[in-house]
Amino acid sequence: MTDEDVGFLLRSDLALVTIEAPAGCGKTFQGANYALDAASSLAAGRVLILTHTHAARSVFANRTRRLLDRVEIRTIDSFLTEIAAIYHRTLNFPLDVGSWARENSAYDVVAARCKELLERSRNVSRAAALRYPIIICDEHQDASVDQHAAIMAIHRAGSRVRFLGDSMQIIYGGAGARTSAAVKRWEGLKSEGGWGSLTNPHRWRSGSMELGEWVLAAREALASGKAIDLAGKLPTGLTVLHAANSARLAHKAITMAADDRRQISMMARKSSQLFVLTVGNERVDHLNAFFNRSVRIWEGHGREALSSLVKSVEDSSGTPSGIVEALLSFVDGTCTGFTDSTHGRRLRQEVLDGCSKPSRGLPAHLQVIGRFILDEPNHRGLSRSLTLLRGHITSKTPGFANVSIDLKSEFQDAVKLGSYASAGEGLIEITRRRTFSHPQPPAKCISTIHKAKGLECDNALIMMCDKQSFSNTDYKRRLLYVGLSRAMENLTLVICRDEPSPLFTF
Repeated sequence: MTDEDVGFLLRSDLALVTIEAPAGCGKTFQGANYALDAASSLAAGRVLILTHTHAARSVFANRTRRLLDRVEIRTIDSFLTEIAAIYHRTLNFPLDVGSWARENSAYDVVAARCKELLERSRNVSRAAALRYPIIICDEHQDASVDQHAAIMAIHRAGSRVRFLGDSMQIIYGGAGARTSAAVKRWEGLKSEGGWGSLTNPHRWRSGSMELGEWVLAAREALASGKAIDLAGKLPTGLTVLHAANSARLAHKAITMAADDRRQISMMARKSSQLFVLTVGNERVDHLNAFFNRSVRIWEGHGREALSSLVKSVEDSSGTPSGIVEALLSFVDGTCTGFTDSTHGRRLRQEVLDGCSKPSRGLPAHLQVIGRFILDEPNHRGLSRSLTLLRGHITSKTPGFANVSIDLKSEFQDAVKLGSYASAGEGLIEITRRRTFSHPQPPAKCISTIHKAKGLECDNALIMMCDKQSFSNTDYKRRLLYVGLSRAMENLTLVICRDEPSPLFTF
């Protein structure tokens, strides 16, 4: 279909329309433009845009900014959590459903109970439909069974719904039955309401159109069970490097000979912008060291480390030893060089001894950190300890010269906890502010492909393209495609020389 045909279909009187679009083919552009047109003509209510990531939410917010009073943009988790909060007694939830779901990783439970409520109570679903007469669901291929059913219940109550997505970007369900069910559900939407597709590669500018066409061809090859052909002349904007990974745990770590490493490091130094993409958080950590921490880790929009810290602090409030363990666990997850043998063991002992023994050097610094916790064994003492620790790391105080903060935003937010009445209250407010701040990745960063989904960049580097990261499975084919489609101008693939991914031929 042409872009004009899809635009007409979205604006039709059909109650349900589904549009499939490969990455970079104008799905967000079409969805945002439709939202603006629909919002301008609504007599009552708002257009609701539901996304699956805060990154996508940010993009829609920027493109619909002039009518934000008539367009509401939420992640689907936060939307269903809001419904659950309104009816928390009926659904047997605590008053603060959001904190409960976040701390217990229970957004699936929230979706399941909301689905039952919306399907069972016509009044509730009708109220949602009246408030949101038009709902646009972005990346709907990633919706769970219950999330999809909840939206369909509101649709049956009167909302006009537009689903936007791409079956080749179903990656959040992993390699199991959940992904297979999501593919089947997405394909089933073709028989409900209107169906259209976008195929024009808008993401790639005139100078990189060859790369865009290559990415679409790669998508077709991966979708049909074939390998991507890297033999012969490569398109402008695509670079293929071959390197060997000699790490003992090659699926987690990366160790290279000087010559192989040099070509990658040189490219990273010369690039003013670079998105390094990989598979798995452990690989992210190792790549951070590989680039000598000159390329930051993109933390995404989650608050995993902070949420765990808050829970530990609340569980241990009033107990210095418990607060110390919470601090050490948090620092271990956000920093490097602050290990149990170099710092943790001594800090525990200092707190146990009441920080009373005369000390010099590193033990003295750890003693001061420990005193803050002894004086206030709660989130305030923790905040003061982290503030002092950050100062030592920044100033390279002897004993801390080899310590680095890798997750800077997460660490900074943990420091802020001390300014709130409780750690839990702080987490709620920090999360709320982060939701509306629309943070973007730094110019040079490292990320998992999962966290990069929904983002685009000028230059992307995927490493390593080995058989562990990208094996010949449907799930890994989708994962590779999501990675390939992030770059708008230059894409570099680092192919493992010894164990290359079977998804490429040379």
